[in-house]
Amino acid sequence: MEMWSGSVAIVTGGASGLGAATAEALAKAGLKVAVFDLNAEAGEAIAAELGGSFHSVDVSDAASVKAAMDAVVDGMGVPRVLVNCAGIGPASKTVSRGEPHDPGMFSKVIGINLIGSFICASEAAARMVAAEPMAPDGARGVIVNTASVAAYEGQVGQVAYAASKGGIVGMTLPMARDLADKGVRVCTIAPGLFLTPLLEGLPQDVQDSLGKQVPFPSRLGHPAEYGKLVCHIVDNPMLNGEVIRLDGAIRMAPR
Repeated sequence: MEMWSGSVAIVTGGASGLGAATAEALAKAGLKVAVFDLNAEAGEAIAAELGGSFHSVDVSDAASVKAAMDAVVDGMGVPRVLVNCAGIGPASKTVSRGEPHDPGMFSKVIGINLIGSFICASEAAARMVAAEPMAPDGARGVIVNTASVAAYEGQVGQVAYAASKGGIVGMTLPMARDLADKGVRVCTIAPGLFLTPLLEGLPQDVQDSLGKQVPFPSRLGHPAEYGKLVCHIVDNPMLNGEVIRLDGAIRMAPR
C-alpha cells in the first residue's frame, strides 16, 4: 500500500459495519479517509478517531454527492480511492398476502444501492481522471463497489435487494472498461454473511445458526476481513473489472 499512503479515500456508508471497517483499514494503511453517511453522530466519531472528515450525504441524491465530493477535494485533496458501502436491504416478497410489492420501496432500494453507487462512482471517477497519474503505468485511482451473494442467490423476500446488487455486478466490467484508458480500476466485492449491525441485533443462537451455514470457516464474516480485501484490491494493480465473492463458499438457499 506504499504508493497509496497519504492519498485520499472516500468510504460511503462509512459510519458502521463494512464501511466503518473499511475506513479503519484504509486509515491504518496510511490513507486520509472521508466518511460519507447519513448517521452524523457515528460518522463524526469514526472520522475523528481516524483523523479524517465526515460528510452527511444521501448517496441517491446527485447534488448531495457532488457537494460532498467538492468539499473533500477542497479540504483533503482529490480522492484516489472510493469504496461504496452505503446500502439498505428491506425484505418484501413480489406478492405478499395478495398484495403486490410496494413499488416505492423497490425504487428506494434501487435508488440507494445501485444508483447511489453509480452516482458516487461517476463523481469520484471524474475527479480521478482529471488528476495527475500516481505511477508510470498511468494509475489514477480505484473504485470498489459492494454487491452481495444475493446478486446470485437472492432469497425469498430479497427481490429488490437482489436486483440492486445484481445491477452492481452488471456494471462492474463496463465501468472498468470505460475507465481503463484513464488509469482508474473498478472492482466489486460480493460479501456473504457478515457480522454487520443488522446481524449483531439478532440473538446469539440465531447468529450461530447462520454462521453454521457457511462451509468454511463456519462462522459469520468479520467486517475487518472485508476491509482487508478492499486494501488488497487497491494495492494489486492487476485486479480490475472483477467481482470477488467473499463468502466462505456459501451458496444461499431459498430461505
